[in-house]
Amino acid sequence: MNAVAASARRSIHPPPVASSPFPYHPGSLLSIDHLTLGDIGHILARAAALETQDPLVRARILAKRRVALLFYESSTRTRTSFELAAKSLGADTTLVSSLSSSIEKGETLKDTGLTLRALGAETIILRHANSGAPWLLEESARLSILNAGDGMHEHPTQALLDLRTILAKLRPGTVDVNAQTLAGFNIAIVGDILHSRVARSNMLLLPRLGARVLLCGPKELLPEAAVKSSPGIAISRDFNAALRESQAVMMLRIQAERLAGLQLDLEEYKSNYQLTGDRLREHAPDALVMHPGPIIRGLELTAGVADGPQSVIVEQVRHGVAIRMAVVERALAAKSDGARP
Repeated sequence: MNAVAASARRSIHPPPVASSPFPYHPGSLLSIDHLTLGDIGHILARAAALETQDPLVRARILAKRRVALLFYESSTRTRTSFELAAKSLGADTTLVSSLSSSIEKGETLKDTGLTLRALGAETIILRHANSGAPWLLEESARLSILNAGDGMHEHPTQALLDLRTILAKLRPGTVDVNAQTLAGFNIAIVGDILHSRVARSNMLLLPRLGARVLLCGPKELLPEAAVKSSPGIAISRDFNAALRESQAVMMLRIQAERLAGLQLDLEEYKSNYQLTGDRLREHAPDALVMHPGPIIRGLELTAGVADGPQSVIVEQVRHGVAIRMAVVERALAAKSDGARP
């Protein structure tokens, strides 16, 4: 009897585990790598169309659809941009922050996502301090999730709006992108590459369109391993040399909270990597000056450069609303393929 039972147990095989590719929902945007060049071209084209559409007509596109903004980190540009984008399309939005919800009582991300779904949210825009959080939320809430920045990982819509800003200046009128769209252009990304989700998404996106990305910064903030992250990436420790090669320079914020334990002298950093008016005039008098914000004036760049004629920082913010309108529309227009119950 025991032998028969043991044999029966050995012959029982569990059913195969269902595949679970990410993202589960076709409207999700978790990583810039999830977009094909065709997807990127469509987003750029829709951003252009939506931006110029009659506001009264545009407001009917997502009339009364429900969008939840779930922000575990403080944000001005990204949160407001997404909120204005959704409302411009007619959607109803609700903001949930860690300081004004059950999150501060210890509620898990999964339970917060399930609660928002039960309350009628159709898509969730998430910013979280932990890398990978959008994947967890997408799996548990089973809604389209838009990654508004996750830890030190990615910020895909920032990369898209940066691309739109670059194209508007260097390739005006371009929306149908391909692998040669930015061929011959060098884009410098300068500063804290190690901790920057903005840098990471741009490093994944820009080389796919033919651009060469020059990473510039001290070794404490830019490890040599960064060149292995994607083809078309190079490192330069000489900021002046990088500027001379570049048609656009993207300055990154130095975040004091992330410098703990690093032997970094801020005055030495400013001497070597701060973008000043003199440095810009001498080495890159025609280059675009970009920054994802918030700017720390007098640290990564001077006030004169931030407000100068080469700066497109405010334009980046404006492009962000158009890009996020297209991304929110995509999230709510897409239908789940039914692969999950």
